[in-house]
Amino acid sequence: MSAADNLMEFLAPQLDTEIHIGPWLAIDQERIDGFAAATGDVQWIHTDPERARRESPYGATIAHGFLTLSLLPYLTESNHPDFFPRNYPGMRLRVNYGLNRLRFPTPVVVGSRIRARTHLLAAERIEGGVQITYRFTVEIEGGGKPACVVESLYRVYE
Repeated sequence: MSAADNLMEFLAPQLDTEIHIGPWLAIDQERIDGFAAATGDVQWIHTDPERARRESPYGATIAHGFLTLSLLPYLTESNHPDFFPRNYPGMRLRVNYGLNRLRFPTPVVVGSRIRARTHLLAAERIEGGVQITYRFTVEIEGGGKPACVVESLYRVYE
């Protein structure tokens, strides 16, 4: 049996279940400003706290939606050294293959804390490995709607 077949067997009982809840992360203005500088998205609703306090419907600056998305490796703890061997036994390499669906239902106001829930949606054999589809839901502490909901695909190779 190949490593990919073993991975399919390992993932099968987890399909269509929530498999992880990540740590809370506070979103501060320094992180928002750093993302704005890196991407060139310096719109005032993100980078001007005084103007946002006066003019924004949120009363403060908000994180970029793509900042929230870019934090998924931290929020899912998939950058932890033990993540790969524990979640993909016998495999050697994982790559981000893309997104199926992405929504930002609620903005993340500066000072909020967010975390991600990981739901394993699908796993299928591909040439040399397995394609895995996750749904990540980024929730805001004390909020009713999520900040981000995304279906994300990864390919894991033998």
